[in-house]
Amino acid sequence: MRMTLKALAVLLALAIPSLASAQDVKTDWDKDYDFAKVKTFSIKIGTGWGNQLSEDRVKRDLTEALTEKGWKMVPEGTAETQIVVHGATQTKRDLNTFYSGGGYGGYGYYGGGGMATSTTTVSEYLVGTLVMDMFDAKTKKLIFRATASDELSKDPKKNEKKSDKAAQKIFKNFPPMPKKA
Repeated sequence: MRMTLKALAVLLALAIPSLASAQDVKTDWDKDYDFAKVKTFSIKIGTGWGNQLSEDRVKRDLTEALTEKGWKMVPEGTAETQIVVHGATQTKRDLNTFYSGGGYGGYGYYGGGGMATSTTTVSEYLVGTLVMDMFDAKTKKLIFRATASDELSKDPKKNEKKSDKAAQKIFKNFPPMPKKA
């Protein structure tokens, strides 16, 4: 029985990072900018993350999501807006401690008495962050920014789904409405 509880504790510790890190997407924009006046864009990688396949996939996903909104991708020199994409990865760690025997927290509270044993596990996982900046091509002014962060998988197919999901979330309520006068 004690071995089963320890095994369960270790399995839970391994599962927690994937449960705790749901995709986080945030957007911000110039509240005075009239997005209804523009319909063309170009897109490029500003800060690459060393994976050409992934970079191309992100550009494709953002392009598809924006063209679904009625915008059109055109060559950089002729676009009304310029999208620049930046990416980065970071290794994160979770520490999880589990107690067994001896009562609550190893101090003998709530029945049991005696000292508990504890097991601490360290889980490492990779988090990818994407920043998408949209500039007015004439003024070079930033008009829209989106950030998306999520745990990366070792399975490229899962990351492909996450990329598409991030692009859909970024442009979910796009174009934003100008501030009412």
